[in-house]
Amino acid sequence: MKRIFYSLCLALICLSASAQKQLSIEVLGHRGARHELDENTLSAFQTAYKNGVRSFETDIRLTADGELVIMHDASLKRTCGVDVIVEESTRQQLKGYKSLKGNEVLFIDELTAFFAPRQIRYIEWEMKSKSYTPEQLKVYCDKLYKAVMPSKSASATYIFSSFDTRALETMKALHPDAECMYITSKPIDQSVFDKAAELGVKRLGCNLNGTSRKAMKEAHKRGLIINLWPGGSIEDFQLAVSLGSDIACTDYPLSVMKFVKKKMKWVTPQNDAIR
Repeated sequence: MKRIFYSLCLALICLSASAQKQLSIEVLGHRGARHELDENTLSAFQTAYKNGVRSFETDIRLTADGELVIMHDASLKRTCGVDVIVEESTRQQLKGYKSLKGNEVLFIDELTAFFAPRQIRYIEWEMKSKSYTPEQLKVYCDKLYKAVMPSKSASATYIFSSFDTRALETMKALHPDAECMYITSKPIDQSVFDKAAELGVKRLGCNLNGTSRKAMKEAHKRGLIINLWPGGSIEDFQLAVSLGSDIACTDYPLSVMKFVKKKMKWVTPQNDAIR
């Protein structure tokens, strides 16, 4: 009787496993790994890569002397403890500060030098440009494209993303081959579809909260590629997977990948190594 019971249990387990469709999703390290490492620092990208992360999101600003710096905020106050405005400072001045965890302010040439020889799958270069004039935008977009594209490997996908529609329009006008993504704080809805059509983009970064499975299916029907955010927990990642997102932006990429290995073996994160 026991043998029959165990045989039935095994059969049910096998049936359940076979019924689960193997899914793949891009696990995107937000600012390297925002809540696990020192965000947007070389140390963060190095450590995340060492632990198997191959897809990243980062933020770029333009300094007073025309350099491109890896920084999310307009001020260094939150990350470095000093209220210094990035756009009003030179590279030399910014290099004089360190993060609260002791890491140097990172510039784009340093980051691309790190990425260039490595097996990177996907990078979102987020343009933090809302305060820039049209002329500044032209300089910024041209510098950014020329800073990252020469070192891009043939197998990598590089995306220029922004909440600022002007930046997307400027980038496409200057470099028509640039692949762009519109970011919005809204969940997927008709207004987002309309904006994507207006901008001529096929990629959207939308709010995880409020996005429905129905809306995601409609997005895919329209040929759109979706990145859902924010990713502030393992549960957020699970929700992104269940909704059918193509990309899950997460502040915890190292933890997510470990969790998938142990608990979600029917999901394939698009990264080289899961440790």
